[in-house]
Amino acid sequence: MPNEHARLHLPNQAMALVLAGGRGSRLMQLTDRRSKPAVYFGGKFRIVDFALSNCLNSGIRRIGVVTQYESHSLLRHIQRGWSFLKSEMNEFIELMPAQQRIAGESWYRGTADAVFQNIHILQGHDPEYVVVLAGDHVYKMDYASMLSHHVESGAGCTVACIEVPVADARGFGVMEVDEAGRIVAFVEKPAVPPTLPGRPERSLASMGIYVFDAAYLYEQLRLDMADPDSSHDFGKDIIPRVVQQGNAVAQAFDDSCVGSRPGREPYWRDVGTLDAYWAANIDLTAVDPELNLYDTAWPVWTYQQQLPPAKFVHNEPGRRGGATESTVSGGCLISGELNRTLLFSNCRVHSYAKVEWSVLLPDVEVGPHARLTRAVVDHGCKIPAGLVVGEDAEDDARRFHRSDSGITLVTSEMIARLPHA
Repeated sequence: MPNEHARLHLPNQAMALVLAGGRGSRLMQLTDRRSKPAVYFGGKFRIVDFALSNCLNSGIRRIGVVTQYESHSLLRHIQRGWSFLKSEMNEFIELMPAQQRIAGESWYRGTADAVFQNIHILQGHDPEYVVVLAGDHVYKMDYASMLSHHVESGAGCTVACIEVPVADARGFGVMEVDEAGRIVAFVEKPAVPPTLPGRPERSLASMGIYVFDAAYLYEQLRLDMADPDSSHDFGKDIIPRVVQQGNAVAQAFDDSCVGSRPGREPYWRDVGTLDAYWAANIDLTAVDPELNLYDTAWPVWTYQQQLPPAKFVHNEPGRRGGATESTVSGGCLISGELNRTLLFSNCRVHSYAKVEWSVLLPDVEVGPHARLTRAVVDHGCKIPAGLVVGEDAEDDARRFHRSDSGITLVTSEMIARLPHA
């Protein structure tokens, strides 16, 4: 068991790898030109900012970002917003795009292959521990706490886990643990998920967050690459093998979550569907949102343009810029009406327009007399004057993408196809 001095220095002995190459196809057209980790979130952030900020706030300042699908937006964001680390102090964010290091392959074949193809970079930095992270979830977590738990356990691998309803567990890696926290069974995306003892409505799901002893990880990756039947994925191949070896332990998210409130479940969101994305953003406009973005002790870092403050203009009957329970970012100019709406930077809402329960990404312009309800509007979209979205389900489904729960996604390409556009 490490003493307090050693525990404080564990982040300095670790390197984090953020797996940020996922396409996120369930977000529909929002990921046509950007990977899921690069999708906008929360008024000023990208999804990947949460994993990167967790690293910095946890004291881990050696970070690799593994990219693949539609990576330009993500690479540009990291270069602009995350270039403040000092390499001369052995701190960095290193970009790791797919580079055809394996003969005949142009893309990473799975998450484990993505790490293996960068193994020489990892070894060159000589970390004692490697923290493997998914770059497409929204949460606050102290990885230093997980590192400490990992070292104290003596295991080669630690898997962060969270309780989920059994109905949702089919989309996760699900595990069983013994009384000591050792993982005794692990199955990826099971049709019938195992449940917690005495709690048939709950399952224990992997968060896609792993800590490995570096040497042990390298050994497992080489074994995996030598297996012709492997899909070269952590959840499908690496973790089940490690569990079979009896060398994996679980750490409950409750023990390392930051900002968890008494009586509430710790905040962790996979905003991988349009409905989940809309709901997580709209929640931020609530008086007491589930995710606290005002916590100065655990800030979320990002790149942002230098913009003027948001401004609400006009003071005439029927023409008065205003907002109720809404989040409005810098550079916005509002002369219409907002209710339970989140605006990213540089949006314009013109006179007599009404926007309710909606998410507007950067540089959106809403024309006069337009009405938007329960909509997500993509970056740079120009909503024509008088357009109505969210009031007629059949009309919305014919013109735009409408989810089963009634959230409408609007993009510039969809607007361009409208008869009057």
